[in-house]
Amino acid sequence: MTHTDDTTAARAARQLRRIRAFYAAGVVLWAASSAWTMGDSPGSRPMWTSLLLLAVFTGLLAMACRWLRRLGPTASARPSRHVPLSGRAGRHAMSKP
Repeated sequence: MTHTDDTTAARAARQLRRIRAFYAAGVVLWAASSAWTMGDSPGSRPMWTSLLLLAVFTGLLAMACRWLRRLGPTASARPSRHVPLSGRAGRHAMSKP
């Protein structure tokens, strides 16, 4: 893998973690909505719609988790964001030599 591939994989992993949290929130929301609608009006169209959206978000969450697992530990390592130090000691612009 090249450096660009490592950076792209790390970026993809970060994005997948964010979207995984979104999908998890969707699963929780639609599970609550489905439970509420089943108690309120079982067999109604809103209940089936809630169950369908629950299935969709569950599938999306499962795919995001699977893709994150496939990226493996190489993508979870954060890229370094520091600037490498040069050979000389760092000096402030206003300091005297």
